[in-house]
Amino acid sequence: MDLGSRLKAARKNKGLSQRQLARLSGVNNGTISLIEQNKISPTVAILKRLLDTVSKSLGEFFDDPESAQPERFFSAAELPEFESGDIVFRQVGAKIPGRKLQILRERYFPNGDTGKTMLSHDGEEGGIILLGEIEITVGDEVAVLGEGDAYYFNSTIPHRFRNLGNVECEIVSACTPPTF
Repeated sequence: MDLGSRLKAARKNKGLSQRQLARLSGVNNGTISLIEQNKISPTVAILKRLLDTVSKSLGEFFDDPESAQPERFFSAAELPEFESGDIVFRQVGAKIPGRKLQILRERYFPNGDTGKTMLSHDGEEGGIILLGEIEITVGDEVAVLGEGDAYYFNSTIPHRFRNLGNVECEIVSACTPPTF
C-alpha cells in the first residue's frame, strides 16, 4: 500500500499545503514530507492526527475504492498489511463497504509502541494475546498481559500499547466502529 500517496491525495483534496497540514495537526512539516515520500511510517497516533485534520477516518483512508462484491472468506495473502514503526497490522475485510466491525492481527516487535500520544476514538475494543506480552495503558490503569490474557474497554478512554519484552507479541483484536 502506498501510504504516502494516499496521505498526499487526502491533504490535497482538503486544499492544504504540507505546511498548513503541519500547523493544523501539530505534526512537524518535515515528518509529513517524509511520510508522503514513503521514507518513514507514521505511528498510528500521528496518522490519526493527520487524518482527523483532513476529516478522514482511518477506515476511509484504508478503504479500497475499487472493491467489488464483498468477500466473506479471506486467505492470509489477501489481508492488507499496514506497518507503523515496530508494529504490523493485518486487517480482515478491509474492502467491505460500510463495515461496522474491525478485526486485526497485530504484531508488536520488541519495543513496538503505538506512540507516546495516547489513542482515543469512539467505540469499544477488545482482544486476546496469542503470543508474548504487551503493556496496555487505559486511562490511568496499566497492565501487562501475556498469552491467553485479554482486554476489553471503551476506546474513548485514552489508551496505549507497548511491547516491553524481547520477543514479538501477537494479538487478535476487534473494535467497533472501525478505525482503519
